[in-house]
Amino acid sequence: MWKNNILKQFSLFTMAIVLILGAGLSVAATDSDNIVEIDRVVAIVNDDVITDSELEQRIDAILLQMRQQKASLPPRSVLKKQVLERIIINRIQLQLAAANGMRVDDETLNQTISRIAEQNGMTISEFRDVIEQDGYSFAQFRENMREEIIITRLRQRQVDSRISVSEKEVENFLINQKTQGNANDEFHLSHILIALPEGASPTQIKAAQEKAQQVLDEIRQGKNFDMEAMMVSDGQQALKGGDLGWRKAGELPTIFADVAQDMKPGEVSDLIRSPSGYHIIKLVEYRDAERHMITQTQARHILIRTDDLTTDEHAKSLLLEIKKRAVNGEDFAVLAKTYSDDTATASNGGDLGWVSKGKMVPEFEKVMLAQAPGSISDPIQTQFGWHIIEVQGRREIDDTEEFNRNKVRELIYQRKIEETNVNWLRRLRDESYVEFRL
Repeated sequence: MWKNNILKQFSLFTMAIVLILGAGLSVAATDSDNIVEIDRVVAIVNDDVITDSELEQRIDAILLQMRQQKASLPPRSVLKKQVLERIIINRIQLQLAAANGMRVDDETLNQTISRIAEQNGMTISEFRDVIEQDGYSFAQFRENMREEIIITRLRQRQVDSRISVSEKEVENFLINQKTQGNANDEFHLSHILIALPEGASPTQIKAAQEKAQQVLDEIRQGKNFDMEAMMVSDGQQALKGGDLGWRKAGELPTIFADVAQDMKPGEVSDLIRSPSGYHIIKLVEYRDAERHMITQTQARHILIRTDDLTTDEHAKSLLLEIKKRAVNGEDFAVLAKTYSDDTATASNGGDLGWVSKGKMVPEFEKVMLAQAPGSISDPIQTQFGWHIIEVQGRREIDDTEEFNRNKVRELIYQRKIEETNVNWLRRLRDESYVEFRL
């Protein structure tokens, strides 16, 4: 009998909590010794909720980071709005990832954190101590990292994998490069976005334009750009004062590149309209592209492959004898034609031509780059077999034109990813059910 009464009381208490949370209120359950706070719902995102404690934890973490960087702090009310929107966007992506069966197991997470620690010259234990000394929970850091990995994988699947760059796009970029400026010129930009929902009505468009124009007018009258970005921008970098960092011209969204080319450092643009809303950019700094110089090595080699009949010892011994004959005056090219198992180069006397750094396997390249012109190496082993290398010459060349051409495809690809990702996130947000309970 007593058991049924307790269960009944528990059920009524649980139901009361559910009703209170659903109303977005906070309550306290009291006894003679303590008060237990019930968390408060600040937003509903599809079939999930965001609690006040989660929001406050994120705000505190960002404030700590901003203080460490000695950045200007926006009012807490503004920060709360920006952080909540960021949590909402992340939550929507995590929900989509879960629906697609995307998970990150502990082993993968541990490997990722180990790599981060190693890159910072620390052991896992030292890395954990640094995280906790900065005021973060390491357990929470792990879960945040797990979410970041999931979101990155989701974006790779939903956005990156669907981006392609055609030869026509590369050619058009190169043709228009003179009017666009050098693709490797660099711009340091700050950015404010007044966003529009997908399929915005004329009333919404007009309201956004008026708000953006008011922000622009206030900036030109002396208001701080970075603080305005924190206060009003809907851009991903709003909490960083809209700072986009240094970007090469080819990496900038097309609508920004055309405008930035004609701006001077410190200048603020007029309103820039795009499907995502109204943009304002500020050119913080500018620097010309540097010439790209590379070192090339002219080399040739002789390869002896190993198999059931040719052991490592035999290959190495044969190459030592061939090297001795070459040093004593025999023609290296003739020896290569006679002995080399590299069918692609043997007929040309082992000639590899002028080789740039990064083109050969690491073991081969390390020895080749360490050699003086005119020298022949001792036998070295790579995945292909055993080699001796003769370095014939070395030169510095201006590779800027070829370097720029090779970068064009990458720049177009990154630009398309950024633009597509912004539109994808905006569509996800518009298609999701979000209810604020602040």
